Amino acid sequence: MNSAPPTSTVSIPSSRDAYLRHLGRDIPAGVVVFLVALPLCLGIALASGAPLLSGLLAGVIGGVVVAMLSGSQLSVSGPAAGLVVIVVGAIATLGSFSAFLVAVMLAGVLQIVFAWLRAGDIAALVPSAVIKGMLAAIGLLLIIKQLPVALGLPPSAPLDSRLVDEAGLAEAAQQALGMVSGSNLTVAAVALAILVLWDTDFIRQRRALRALPAPLLAVLWGVLYQRFAMHASPDAALAPDHLVQLPAIDGPASLLAELARPDFSALGNPDLYVVALTLAIVASLETLLSLEAVDKLDPMRRVAPPNRELYAQGVGNIVAGLLGALPLTAVIVRSSANISAGGRTKVSAVVHGVLLLASVLFLSDLLRWIPLAALSAILLHVGYKLAKPALFVEAWRKGPAQALPFVVTIAAILATDLLFGIAIGMAVGIAFTLRHHAQSAISLTRYEDCYLLRLHKDVSFFHKAQLRRHLAKVEAGGKLIIDATRCERIDHDIEETLTDFQRAARVAGIDVTLRTPGPASRVPRALAAAGS
Repeated sequence: MNSAPPTSTVSIPSSRDAYLRHLGRDIPAGVVVFLVALPLCLGIALASGAPLLSGLLAGVIGGVVVAMLSGSQLSVSGPAAGLVVIVVGAIATLGSFSAFLVAVMLAGVLQIVFAWLRAGDIAALVPSAVIKGMLAAIGLLLIIKQLPVALGLPPSAPLDSRLVDEAGLAEAAQQALGMVSGSNLTVAAVALAILVLWDTDFIRQRRALRALPAPLLAVLWGVLYQRFAMHASPDAALAPDHLVQLPAIDGPASLLAELARPDFSALGNPDLYVVALTLAIVASLETLLSLEAVDKLDPMRRVAPPNRELYAQGVGNIVAGLLGALPLTAVIVRSSANISAGGRTKVSAVVHGVLLLASVLFLSDLLRWIPLAALSAILLHVGYKLAKPALFVEAWRKGPAQALPFVVTIAAILATDLLFGIAIGMAVGIAFTLRHHAQSAISLTRYEDCYLLRLHKDVSFFHKAQLRRHLAKVEAGGKLIIDATRCERIDHDIEETLTDFQRAARVAGIDVTLRTPGPASRVPRALAAAGS
């Protein structure tokens, strides 16, 4: 495809002068976003069980390819925590990272199809309780997956249900505690403390400190600890397999040699298409939610076209699959950092992408000093923010219609997978909506032996059971007024139920009066005749 799908209203600068005018703001903002994104790209790749280089490449593609095609001036794309669960499961299901890359490309194709189908409003069709439940479940899974990394536990001793089943809870905990690395725990604990501190009012009220990205500080702390320990007390230093593992890259040629390639033989695996569909749906949802949030934060009040964004993300994911990168979405953490740093146009996102590429080409030796425990602390903090207790309290206070879909979505995702969990959550949310619609459509009031049955809106077969319950309450010899003045249309099932009641009412001595909204044509002829 050579062009993006048609879009509706969009307010973005299109001339070169508009971009040049904001360079003084955009370049510094791009540097800040780069400093935020670097540890996140590495951390998300770590959590995904993918090569760490793939996370950095995803940041480069999101910053350059997607930013240039996107209609949003402030949104920043890259690897996202929300896709970690899918990536981990997909690599295991498909058998290799190379096979997974084909699924990423297919997901990109599907996103372009979504754009041409003008499905940019799809996020509005998913209940907010389900979206919050999805994000909370992702947060909980991030915490579960990253705790062993923060504690320095070896991969051969995972903290999962199998260990608990075989050894018992107490023995499993004892075994795990015996394997904890003090050095890893120290790095992770201090890094986590930095991240928590940077979220407090104490830091927010101090502009100089607030300008320093907390994830970068957490990583710098880990690097300084490792460098100091290597010289002062080698026994306290982290083992090499607890540090970032990146290939030695000293230029474009060596980078090209290290790129993972998609394995197109995986196209014969049916699971590939399920993974691609899951990726496309979840990545699109996360992108559209992020886009909506960024539009609200934009100081220039611009509105980005969602269908063009889906197109840009689709192209980005096709490129990501070809070049061995993780899948992309628009990411609110990086986007909000861009806005806070004063970014005004997409130049800031491109600058961040170029700097990520430069770090891959020329700083790989330095990046290999970063402890995995510091990256795991960043992800633990992200996981907590996605699943913080306040979300559960808020859902509880809003009542069962919000709380139940929220909790069911979380439980279903934890028990099955992301796509199936979202489907179950949506089914519960839709059930509550239909129940509320059915309950509010019909009411029955009584005064002595007189009954008033009101049809408050157009009624359908969904309301038949409720209608029958109300009609059963009308006693023999009474008088029933059916008020249908607010209805434009009465479904055939409802007409049949009322007509049957009319016949039975004559036998029971019930006087039935039907009020219609005007012209007789608006109420079924048989029902109007029965009520006359």
